[in-house]
Amino acid sequence: MLEEFFDLSQAKTPMQLVIMAWKPVIEIGIIWYIIYKLLEFIKGTRAVQVLRGIIIIAVIFFLTQQLRFDVINWIFTKLFALSVIAFLIVFQPEMRSGLARIGREKVFGNIITEERTIDEIAKSVSILARKKIGAIIAIQREVNLEPYTESGVQLDSVITSELLNTIFMPNTPLHDGGVIVHGDRVVAAGCLFPLSPSPDISKLLGTRHRAAIGLTEETDSVCVVVSEETGVISIANAGKLTRDLDRDRLINHLRSLLYRPKKEKKSHVKLSMDRFFRKKT
Repeated sequence: MLEEFFDLSQAKTPMQLVIMAWKPVIEIGIIWYIIYKLLEFIKGTRAVQVLRGIIIIAVIFFLTQQLRFDVINWIFTKLFALSVIAFLIVFQPEMRSGLARIGREKVFGNIITEERTIDEIAKSVSILARKKIGAIIAIQREVNLEPYTESGVQLDSVITSELLNTIFMPNTPLHDGGVIVHGDRVVAAGCLFPLSPSPDISKLLGTRHRAAIGLTEETDSVCVVVSEETGVISIANAGKLTRDLDRDRLINHLRSLLYRPKKEKKSHVKLSMDRFFRKKT
């Protein structure tokens, strides 16, 4: 079959020759793109752990086939038939949100989107800092923050400074939690972020700062924090906190973190593969 597939002598015209020569390359490219999108789709979700388990079970199934363990093979065959339906039922929310994310994906205009997001966040936190209203805003990058959006109220609204100010206004239902931003959308509000256990964090810093550091230790997100006591604006990135920022410095910091050159950016595929095979410590 492979010999027929690669036998270019069957081509009757130059056009057929070109098509047959490029067909394997195109098909390999399509398959690779589908795998890349699948890894990007499950990145940062609980499906990663499940997929890791499925691969382990598939390896065991292959070994039992080679060793001719008929009873175990029969059990695995029946389980695989049921697992497809179970997978669709268990991960229906992830599939729905993932398909919605694919529908919103933009091919062009990412820089414009990020610039608008930065401007709206800077405008909002400047007002909040002046009024000494506490706030914590997490900006999603490569790692999906969906596990944390589930702890809050999902909004999926276009980002504006007015919306952010309203969310963090004291005595409102969502003001105590964090906001998650992805692109130019406010994904969720009132979210709970993990607190950093680091003993090196200053005792003068409150829960918001510890949560911002904790989230950026576990993900590659960027967190903007406004202190309720002092009105000081801070940025957390990679578990480190930069404090005492004015609006201009905040914008410059966000641009430097969000506008990463491609040569410094880890590819989506490599990032997904690294996270998939990374062992938990």
